[in-house]
Amino acid sequence: MPKNKKTEWQVGDPTISIVGDQFCNPYPMDLMVKRKVQSFSKDNYQVFDPSGNLLLQIDGQAWGINRKRVMTDPAGFTILTMRQKGMTLKNKWEVHGGESKEREDLLFTVHQSLAVSLKTSVDVFLAENNNVKKSNTCDFHASGGYSNISFKVFKSDALIAGVGVTHKFTWGSFCKGKCNFRVRVNPEVDYAFIIALLVMVDDNEN
Repeated sequence: MPKNKKTEWQVGDPTISIVGDQFCNPYPMDLMVKRKVQSFSKDNYQVFDPSGNLLLQIDGQAWGINRKRVMTDPAGFTILTMRQKGMTLKNKWEVHGGESKEREDLLFTVHQSLAVSLKTSVDVFLAENNNVKKSNTCDFHASGGYSNISFKVFKSDALIAGVGVTHKFTWGSFCKGKCNFRVRVNPEVDYAFIIALLVMVDDNEN
């Protein structure tokens, strides 16, 4: 496929299940993500469907070395844990299923593409693609974030999520540490995976 020709993941395309099949739907999903700062070092993300039903929550550190974020379902069950690996020019995160940090429970790693860039850009390597040091071929690529008023995720040249992400910003919400995102997830794409990427890209920018 030519690199300059972008396609979009559609109904009938293979399912992209990274976190779990239960997070994949056969239709596009429009999600509202609300971020609220709880303290100087902690903030919280909540993910809602168009009917206002809570789907996911993400808690953790907004600042610091070796940050950790935990994604849970509405009942408080831990779905995955995101851990930033040290402080380097190119941020790296490891994402494990549940609360684990064991290698066999690794789902994927996220590497910042460039140390210095006007736009946050990250490469995603699935756990089975563990030879990332010898290969530059990532499984997914994501770019965007708060300051860019956009967030897009690609599998090769196919857009799988992020069409029409917007931020509702007012000075009042800024002073209260609040920010809202609207995310479009394409059919058969794992929305828990997309939300985890959004949180890490947003963290990198902040």
